[in-house]
This record gives sequence, C-alpha cells and structure tokens, in this order.
Amino acid sequence: ALGLTGVETIHGRAEDFAKPGKCREKYDLCVSRAVANLSTLSEYCLPFVKVGGKFISYKSEKIAEEMNAAQHAVKILGGKMDGQVEFTLPDSDIYRNLFIITKEKSTPAKYPRKAGLPSKEPLS
Repeated sequence: ALGLTGVETIHGRAEDFAKPGKCREKYDLCVSRAVANLSTLSEYCLPFVKVGGKFISYKSEKIAEEMNAAQHAVKILGGKMDGQVEFTLPDSDIYRNLFIITKEKSTPAKYPRKAGLPSKEPLS
C-alpha cells in the first residue's frame, strides 16, 4: 500500500531473531517505541544494529534519569549514548523524546538473554 521496495518484514521475538546467523548486526538503524525501560530496549535492539549504526528509542516523558540508568547497559551491549532530542508533537502539547545510541562495537553473543529476562532483570 505504501509502494515501498527492498523492504523485508519479520514477526517474532527479538530474543530469537537477534541470534547469530539470523538478523544479528545486519541493520543500519533500529527504532523502538516506549514499551520498556531504556536498558531493556537496548538489550532487545542493539544486537540487530551493525557497528556504526544507530538505535533510536522513542520515549514519551522527560526521562533523563532513565537515560543515566541505561548508560552501563548500553556500554555492555556495544553502544554509546549520543544524546537526547526533546520535542513537542506539532499542533499539540504532547511531549516526546528520542534517545540516540550509536553502535561502537559488536554486542557480546550472550545478549539478548532468554525471553523475559531483559525486562525482569534489566542490565544495570
């Protein structure tokens, strides 16, 4: 319907598709919605990003504290926090954030951990 070409969609758990030989470290960009804390989202998303690529997390509140708490997890996973873009959606008073993380080195093979563990025990 959008007329896109060269696009592939997949449906499944990040923990399954981010294993070596599937979709691991193949993408220039990975984006996420605000479905978990930034440490957990980083564990789910950074394994998909190739070195030099970006992970951008869309968040809904002023969460500098969450960004600070995720610094160590991002480093373990091979990333570096590059900043936060704050904005208000046009024609509204709805506030949003984009956290920008650059992949500097490969994510260790043990990440992401098995299903459920990243959200129950976020890296700190």
